[in-house]
Amino acid sequence: MGVSRLDVFYRRLLLSKLFIGGWGKPEDLKRIFEFRKYIGDRERCRSLVPEDYPVHINKTEEHTDYQIHEGFFISPLEHLVPGILPPEAVKARFQFIVPKKWQKNRPVCIHLAGTGDHFFWRRRTLMARPMNVSDLLVMGGALILESTVLLRWLEREGYWPLGMTGISMGGYMASLAVTNWPKPIPLIPCLSWSTASSVFTTADSFKMAPEFAKNDDSLSLSGDIRVSVGQSTRAGGEAEAELVDQVLSSGTSGGGLGYLPRSPGANNPLQGTKTESTKCSRPSLHRESISFMKGVMDECTHMANFSVPVDPSLIIVVQAKEDAYIPRTGVLSLQEIWPGCEVRYLNGGHISAYLFKQSVFRKAIYDTFDRFCLKYPNLH
Repeated sequence: MGVSRLDVFYRRLLLSKLFIGGWGKPEDLKRIFEFRKYIGDRERCRSLVPEDYPVHINKTEEHTDYQIHEGFFISPLEHLVPGILPPEAVKARFQFIVPKKWQKNRPVCIHLAGTGDHFFWRRRTLMARPMNVSDLLVMGGALILESTVLLRWLEREGYWPLGMTGISMGGYMASLAVTNWPKPIPLIPCLSWSTASSVFTTADSFKMAPEFAKNDDSLSLSGDIRVSVGQSTRAGGEAEAELVDQVLSSGTSGGGLGYLPRSPGANNPLQGTKTESTKCSRPSLHRESISFMKGVMDECTHMANFSVPVDPSLIIVVQAKEDAYIPRTGVLSLQEIWPGCEVRYLNGGHISAYLFKQSVFRKAIYDTFDRFCLKYPNLH
């Protein structure tokens, strides 16, 4: 099957701009990993967000047929892992579009933003620049909890049925959120797949490696650690996950990684340090960077490391046949992880589908909600 040339160009353009600040603070990565082990278990998370968690509406716009409410709440992640969120993200904001007349029931589908979607009105931005790898991992944990807040608030307000959707990164984040919801719920992830690792580590996608290497001296693996380079991750094996565990558990109180050799003049190995020795030496740095990135990404983002949604038959996945931005080869499929879910394929690549196939996504949303209402007519 062919791949979209536009997608290939987009990958090269976008991925050369991501994570140029390195991994982030080592203590933050350790806290993220510990929290992932907790939030990956739906039963353990039932009490993380109170049923009456406060949500505020601070603005309402009146239109002919509908209202637009703008609201906010404090991200639960700020209470559970204090200081992990940047100050700008502590207050979670949302926009809620409500028709003035309902035809039947009061259905609501939460649409999570995709990559670069920083404003409610802008759903087709093609650029974003997370500076550190930890930024992406923090976002996943925050969105799981923030989605729970919104779903519980909508339940209290009498809306039903409720569902989750998103496109590209938004679809992936919607999937994460639903793994943590304790009830059957429609899920429509569009142009996303089972793990974020393939986006950043497959084929030519690790274009940030040269810049990453300049800013990060933590990947000069040696000795026994190098043995695990190139082997499988926990979601499809154990070795790279063990590598990640070793890296995070070996950090000193000062944030260093005890077993990793460090270049003269190198500072914190997980934060950015621009040294020529890092840039020019160790030919295996690129390979080791990819291996460690894959381990980190799979540990924190692979759907197999999270609970299976309560009813996978309420999931319709929409994929592009020629998607070259999110590779599906060599990773577990969502059908394997969530038996019973449906996958629909449309013609074209990731970018063309993102821009021009909105009607296909809406049809999948309607079908999933109809399926839910037929199967659970009294679940509210």
